[in-house]
Amino acid sequence: MQRHGYFCEDCDKTVFPTTTRAELAWLKDRHHVAREVARHSSGGLDHWMTEGLAFLDDHAGHSVLIISKDR
Repeated sequence: MQRHGYFCEDCDKTVFPTTTRAELAWLKDRHHVAREVARHSSGGLDHWMTEGLAFLDDHAGHSVLIISKDR
């Protein structure tokens, strides 16, 4: 089984939130929308979204790829 995550080429850092590749691609393409939802959400976001947004924020402006690895 494969896990999917984000990899920052500039910093050589990786994170593997527990979710699908499709959801990671969605978040990467729309992180500005998810960030706005998080600001106005009293119930919070799913953990994978919070973890993914933190990674994308920390590596803003860097070359971030979605990668796969075997578990």
